[in-house]
Amino acid sequence: MEYVVYILESQSNSRLYIGYTNNLERRLEEHNSNQTKSTRNKGPWKLLFAKKGLGKTEAQSLERKLKKWKNRKRVLAWIEREEAK
Repeated sequence: MEYVVYILESQSNSRLYIGYTNNLERRLEEHNSNQTKSTRNKGPWKLLFAKKGLGKTEAQSLERKLKKWKNRKRVLAWIEREEAK
């Protein structure tokens, strides 16, 4: 099964949310319909970036790495580098 690490941006407060899933479409719908506790009432959410084709362990590791940064500018710079590849 393939996994995706995704980065969302709140359209109401510009905060970023980082997560991983094996069904990005379903997960985005859950975030935007307030079914996810950590993003409830903070949307609507827009998909900024998705890194596809990862194994579960790889996706979990990347998600943890990005979340540890706790720095919007650093995450956005990482996205730019990834998109340039």
